[in-house]
Amino acid sequence: MDGIMNIVYAILVLGIMGAVFGAILAFAAKIFHVEQDPRIDEVRAALAGANCGGCGFAGCDAYAAAVVAGEAPPNKCSPGGAATAEKVAAIMGLDAVAEVKYVAFVPCSGTDEAAKLFFDYEGPKDCVAAMRFGNKGPKQCQFSCIGFGNCVRACQFGAMHIVNGVAEVDREKCVACMACAEACPKKIIRKVPYEQRVLVGCRSEDKGAQTRKLCDAGCIGCMKCQKECPHEAIKVVNFVATIDYDKCTGCGHCAEVCPRHIIHPQKIYVQDN
Repeated sequence: MDGIMNIVYAILVLGIMGAVFGAILAFAAKIFHVEQDPRIDEVRAALAGANCGGCGFAGCDAYAAAVVAGEAPPNKCSPGGAATAEKVAAIMGLDAVAEVKYVAFVPCSGTDEAAKLFFDYEGPKDCVAAMRFGNKGPKQCQFSCIGFGNCVRACQFGAMHIVNGVAEVDREKCVACMACAEACPKKIIRKVPYEQRVLVGCRSEDKGAQTRKLCDAGCIGCMKCQKECPHEAIKVVNFVATIDYDKCTGCGHCAEVCPRHIIHPQKIYVQDN
């Protein structure tokens, strides 16, 4: 009998303690409750909802909170584009400012035919795994795209593809979230303006003679593009041609004179207003 009563008392004590602590927690929650600005939910609902991080924040929730706090502009949602920027600006009572459209770009022309191999790799088709051998992958050029598709798997918009051993970007699908760049172990993927009409398909900083040995399509720093550009928009920096996008008019003359054919004209699709 005493044993049963002890159990009953224990249950009662635990029940009373639970009720007391519950009341304390409820009181504390009420006292310390912070009202959330309702505009945060409105902005969040207006976003594309990709949670891609292209805005520079951890996700859509963080970006919405930053917009309402005045810490971020309303036009940073790349997947949503101009339409989303207008909705967010309207919620915040701001004027929508057009954001420059960007896309990812892989500055490498080291295809299966052009790139010289350091070794024959037979491991898993994973760029990080391949980097464990020689810290640069199968291709001899340390600046080259490995081509095993980590960027492709990271892209949730289907904008990345491996073509002949090099990652290529579908510019019409890309929203410049740069998840591909994060996934690339060599960190060679760049963000470039969508309307940039010519791009240098190489980022090797090796001297010309060395580049010739490693790849049939690498920039050798010959400076022909720099000498021929009528707008002084392209210069050889660290042995590789580099374009000043603010000066470049997209005339394409640099691409015409490049002996290695690694300056690529880009297709630009202009939408009618």
